[in-house]
Amino acid sequence: MNRPTPAIVAQSAVRRLPRVALLLFCAAYVLSGFVGREPWKNADIMAFGYMFELARGHAAWLQPTLLGQPPEFTALLPYWLGAWAIQLAPGWMPADFAARIPFIALLVLSLVASWYGVYYLARSPAAQPVPFAFGGEAHPTDYARAIADGGLLALIASLGLMQLSHETTPALAQLSFTALAFYGLAALPYRLLLPSLAILAGLVGLGLSGAPAMGALFAAGGALLHAGSAPEESANGATRSQSVTVILAAALVAAAVAAALGMWEWRVQPLSELSLREWGSLLRLLAWFTWPAWPLALWTVWRWRRQLGQRHVALPLWFALVGLIAAVFSHNPDRNLLLALPALATLAAFALPTFRRSVSALIDWFTLLFFSGCALVIWVIWISLQTGVPAKPAANVAKLAPGFQPTFGWVAFAMALVATVAWLSLVRWRTKRNREAIWKSLVLPAGGAALAWLLVMTLWLPVLDYARSYAAPVQRLVARIDAPGCVQAFGLTRPQAAALMYHGKLDLRGASTTSPCTWLVVAEDLELSVATAFDKRHWALVARIPRPTDARENLLLYKKK
Repeated sequence: MNRPTPAIVAQSAVRRLPRVALLLFCAAYVLSGFVGREPWKNADIMAFGYMFELARGHAAWLQPTLLGQPPEFTALLPYWLGAWAIQLAPGWMPADFAARIPFIALLVLSLVASWYGVYYLARSPAAQPVPFAFGGEAHPTDYARAIADGGLLALIASLGLMQLSHETTPALAQLSFTALAFYGLAALPYRLLLPSLAILAGLVGLGLSGAPAMGALFAAGGALLHAGSAPEESANGATRSQSVTVILAAALVAAAVAAALGMWEWRVQPLSELSLREWGSLLRLLAWFTWPAWPLALWTVWRWRRQLGQRHVALPLWFALVGLIAAVFSHNPDRNLLLALPALATLAAFALPTFRRSVSALIDWFTLLFFSGCALVIWVIWISLQTGVPAKPAANVAKLAPGFQPTFGWVAFAMALVATVAWLSLVRWRTKRNREAIWKSLVLPAGGAALAWLLVMTLWLPVLDYARSYAAPVQRLVARIDAPGCVQAFGLTRPQAAALMYHGKLDLRGASTTSPCTWLVVAEDLELSVATAFDKRHWALVARIPRPTDARENLLLYKKK
């Protein structure tokens, strides 16, 4: 029996979001953060280090290592993609940017797959709005397209997507393959071939990116949902039995590939190990990381509570719950919450046709004040760095990043100015009356998040590179090495080792008493351990290389006497 739907939408409310504007908006969000910066600590430079070693032939493709150490998280495909890109890139292209190119494509794939996943879920008969007595309700295709636009805006508006989706790490690969599997499961009743391939690629990709268990859980829930759902009318879609067969077959192939390559590794922390403080930290992370999708998702679950078993609610709810539960049991909850964002954005999109005007206005005013305030702060601090007025922000930056010298870039300034003008135009458009499009409530959140991210990655990029890149201290260390040759590393972290290999172009090797290397780099906090591991009578301290923004990462350079 069909239960009443809470969606009441007229045809006038499902007009398309202008495609040129949407594409330019997505391009600005994707490219800012990938272009023009150095590899950052810790996960970004560490993952790049494994790609760099593979590309140079210094590590085995099935067992990537960095100074003999395996990756912190078991994964293969993300490192392969970065290494292949480095090998195929022309000689003039920096290796760190070449490694980012496939990850740019992965982020684009995440956005595209999420849009189509929401679109096909909104095509479901149970998701359609209430038919009007005299006609005029939204056409199914137009309605699905408008909901998909809202889902994409909700995903971009999610605060947790900003940094992690612009790093060359397995987390972005996992996000992309999760979105791909989500699209395949959503579209299977309407198409057979492409969704089947998407499910297979998504599940295998998750397995090769270090998340085979997540892929298995996604597939199990999807198979149960398709087995129990009513068939949807589509001449080109898969039947109920075909859907279950495709999902289970893809899951078995993915599990077999992951097992053959040794990718099954459980990284679960017992709940008993979580202290009250850690629970509080986890809740705070959940609140800001998934903002603003989570309150809208909760609203969807409440308003669509009579359709919780229907595909358009049950599928994203299952994906979101798997990601949330995995975050609770994980040592890196933010990486697992990232996988829940496409599903939470989908649930947020289905809240849009149930909003009252007062709720929409509340979202608009809160977003307007919050992101306008963020933009103002970013501009004020940048102006302070450039001119010294006001003096306080520049003084605070000098304390946090001692030695930093501000620089002015015309390109960055122009991009930031254009983004700010675009934000003001968007605010002006949104505050006009008679804007009936159902995606209108998510325009300002998505635009504000993109504005803040773009301003940070243009106006603040020099100081962020100075604070988060290892390039400057590595160059100072290399300048003190007066003769070429191999360098031993003692007690260095993986990110430090990767930075010395890439920025310093050093022949870095593990420390050994029998090593022929005449140079030794030591983490400062292990200075006392050097006397135990080496005969200090044979080594002279040449330099102490400070890291201005983190005293815990100072390096010591020794030379054999």
